[in-house]
Amino acid sequence: MFSIGVIINIYLQNFNLYSLDTEKQYQEAITKARNIFVDKTKDYGTAWRILRTSSLTDQLYIKAKRIRSIQEKGNQKVEDAVDLDFVGLVNYAIMALIQLELGDGLDDHEMEPQKAAQLYDDQSKIAFKLMIDKNHDYGEAWREMRVSSITDLILMKLLRIKEIENNDGKTIISEGLDANYLDIVNYAVFALILLESKTS
Repeated sequence: MFSIGVIINIYLQNFNLYSLDTEKQYQEAITKARNIFVDKTKDYGTAWRILRTSSLTDQLYIKAKRIRSIQEKGNQKVEDAVDLDFVGLVNYAIMALIQLELGDGLDDHEMEPQKAAQLYDDQSKIAFKLMIDKNHDYGEAWREMRVSSITDLILMKLLRIKEIENNDGKTIISEGLDANYLDIVNYAVFALILLESKTS
């Protein structure tokens, strides 16, 4: 029979291995999302810079609702892969974070692709650090979640964001818009990791 100390050491070793695996999987998922962001920037420019954050919130909500609808129905008529919708959630949430920092660019929306990519990287690094910190505290608990539950959490975050936006961005005790968008980035990445694990 193992002592408590041995059991704890085994758990910590497994947790550390899991954490290293998570960091690698996270970076792979973010890289996939970033590549799509960069390619679309080359095709469309940075027209998205005219969008207010509330418009990006609505776009995020539509994406998340579509994912939930497909999960509930079990099938879809438009054959866009669900994982690409989660990629869309990552990218729209990062766009929203950029807009929070810069403001909307109605009269100055054009931006060099390299600059847009750098701003994307800045926000994804913040999201990554937040994930590492929360993973430390919660111990990879998200790995036990269903993708459908992650979808619901994203929708809940979006409803919170809408409420904050309706209150002119003011909160009394709750986290602000940026914290909620960062959580959406990380939840969407977790969903991508779980979906990839099922297919690999």
